[in-house]
Amino acid sequence: MNDPFASHAVGLSAPIVDALDITPDDGADLTVTSRAIYVGGAGDVRLTLAGGRVVTLRAMQVGWHPVRARRVWATGTSATDIVAGW
Repeated sequence: MNDPFASHAVGLSAPIVDALDITPDDGADLTVTSRAIYVGGAGDVRLTLAGGRVVTLRAMQVGWHPVRARRVWATGTSATDIVAGW
């Protein structure tokens, strides 16, 4: 496959290069810390951020959000169809 951008560094403002569907889980971190998350169905999202703090982002709207998360909790998360991108 021809990828003219393969040799470019991936910065925080660059498009994501990979993604993973998230199943919120109170006991397990994501396999990769996100660079952004996508919310497909609006609602609250409880996260452990990359820095270790646990927060609940209330009423997140559908779309991409620049959030570096290492866990998405089941308890406290009502948003649906969440994807981690990096």
